Amino acid sequence: MKLKIPFFIAEISANHCSDFTLAKELIKCAKDNGADAVKLQTYTADMMTIKSNKKYFKIKSGLWKGYNLWKLYDEAHTPLKWHKQLFDYGKKLGIIVFSTPFDETAVDFLEKLRCPIYKVASFEMTDIPLIKKIALTKKPMIISTGMATLDEIELTYKTAKKYGAKDISFLYCVSNYPSKNTDFNLNNIKILKDKFKCRVGLSDHSRDKRVAIAAIAAGAEIIEKYF
Repeated sequence: MKLKIPFFIAEISANHCSDFTLAKELIKCAKDNGADAVKLQTYTADMMTIKSNKKYFKIKSGLWKGYNLWKLYDEAHTPLKWHKQLFDYGKKLGIIVFSTPFDETAVDFLEKLRCPIYKVASFEMTDIPLIKKIALTKKPMIISTGMATLDEIELTYKTAKKYGAKDISFLYCVSNYPSKNTDFNLNNIKILKDKFKCRVGLSDHSRDKRVAIAAIAAGAEIIEKYF
């Protein structure tokens, strides 16, 4: 699959609020407003953590302070039974639907749905078995790099190449929610392009459009934006 440039991804994340009708409305909204693709997240709470009330599984600060991790992931996940219907709905509307798998079983699940592109989240980009699994599909890979060092990014890149990935893109990402405009250093887009000679974009967690506009001016070819 050849991606148009710039390629705009509308990230649904948990913004469907566990409402299937709202998930479909978000896909239609993305299509109506010019997005090239909609991205889901494919996981269950059991793929992400264990069900425990011990203090190590409580969030201590930020937007989700006081939440138990298992409960948070269980509330936020996109039910697996929705996926086929959402993929089919996007196809009917003429917009690409793809996803971020968070473990290897999620890749197997998405392959059955013929997922056309795979996104790797920042926190999973050092999960080498997951990188191998996705690379073996030979599908385009879009990899967020929030908090990763250049050495970690290079290992991920070389692993993906070794196991068959032909189309690899990196997204410069600031891993906080929401990000302030002053958190970004868009020079990182050029650094990634110069080092890896591949398509580079921005995963934008800010609340307005100015960072994305500036990123395109700085050479970003993909914009992923939560909506």
